Amino acid sequence: MNDKLTLNKLEKLIELETQLRGEYQQQLDDKDVSIAQLSVDKTTLEAQIAEREKTIATQLATITEFSSKSKDIQAVEQRNRELHNRSDKMKDEVATVKSRIKELQKDLAAERAELAELKKYDPQRLRKNLDASKKKLADKTAAADKLQKSLNQTRAENTQLEQKVKDLEAQVASVDTEQNDQAENDKQAAA
Repeated sequence: MNDKLTLNKLEKLIELETQLRGEYQQQLDDKDVSIAQLSVDKTTLEAQIAEREKTIATQLATITEFSSKSKDIQAVEQRNRELHNRSDKMKDEVATVKSRIKELQKDLAAERAELAELKKYDPQRLRKNLDASKKKLADKTAAADKLQKSLNQTRAENTQLEQKVKDLEAQVASVDTEQNDQAENDKQAAA
């Protein structure tokens, strides 16, 4: 009996299961389809998540690279600012040096002019010039003395010659007077 009862219960259970299966089979099938769809959606989402994780990893690597490049760029910009400041300072120094060079060139020109002026009064050269001038003066003095003697001698000779000319003119005049007297006398005598 016990077996019968168990069998009966089992039959009832099978019947109940069949009845429940009949009632709920459509829902179970729908749920299976839904589960299958959700499994497909899950794998799709997992694939998308994996793809996005790869994208995020790539973006992270790019950001890291840009971050290091940004640091390099900042260092270069800092170096450029420092170099620009140094070049400005050097430009100022060059301008100062150029003005100093101009001043020194002016001073050099003044010193050269002064040196040229001082060279004019160089004692050795002045002595040479003085000695040469003395020799020239002595030569000119000697020449002047000779010319003076020659002039005096020429004047004396000129005076003598003038005296002779006067004497000769006087003689010519006396001879002319005598000839005129004689011609008159001859005219008177002939008359």
